[in-house]
Amino acid sequence: MARERGSIAIVLVVEDEPLQRMDMIDMAERAGFEVLEAQDADHAIALLERRTDVRLVLADIDMPGTMNGLRLAAAVRRRWPPISIILTTAGVAPRRDEMPDDAVFLPKPLNYQRVVDTMHRMTA
Repeated sequence: MARERGSIAIVLVVEDEPLQRMDMIDMAERAGFEVLEAQDADHAIALLERRTDVRLVLADIDMPGTMNGLRLAAAVRRRWPPISIILTTAGVAPRRDEMPDDAVFLPKPLNYQRVVDTMHRMTA
């Protein structure tokens, strides 16, 4: 199980495509994480404002709405610095200087073992 100080680590999955979001949620749950979900960055920010127990955000970069995944990651790093961040996209990988410090990029299609290993490492 993915545990932090005796409790299950909570991951927020942010993905606008419902089938991809379901796959990402399933991946995290099978790895032992508790999962919250958001269909866009605005919904993710609203969840983070209400929850103090999220340890990791796994977000797609290409999302409609007021901000994409890169802007969401920057907002998370600025407002909730302890939260770990994994960004993903099937498009062009972001440059290192476009991502917040300590954020990780994993390309789509996501490799289950690589994602799970990264999530465990980032929430340990």
